[in-house]
Amino acid sequence: MRLKILAPAETVIDEDVMKVTGEAANGSFTLLPRHVDFVTALVPGILSFVTPDGSERLLAVDHGILVKRAGEVLVSTAGAYEGPELGSLRETVMDLADAAEERDRVARSALARLEVNIVRRFIELRQ
Repeated sequence: MRLKILAPAETVIDEDVMKVTGEAANGSFTLLPRHVDFVTALVPGILSFVTPDGSERLLAVDHGILVKRAGEVLVSTAGAYEGPELGSLRETVMDLADAAEERDRVARSALARLEVNIVRRFIELRQ
């Protein structure tokens, strides 16, 4: 299979692999070359893959989408960070999750301010 991992500014991985394992909202999954076509939304977590020489590589990935079609696995993610060991990557995943939570909090706050301003304008129009 050909694995391509794309981040906004770069192609992180573009190589042949034997197996891909990742995490989705409903649990983890493993894709092998003859796996049926597959689409899932990725959650911040660890994506691992096995190269043709048998070595396993690990990446911390942010939210994203994975599409397996025929002999190709495409991953589009906000960020992917390769690391040598699981422990340091787990910390990276936690940092990614914290950053996503902070972005959501800021977005909810901005939305609440917009709603208040809209209501205020309607009240001013009625007067």
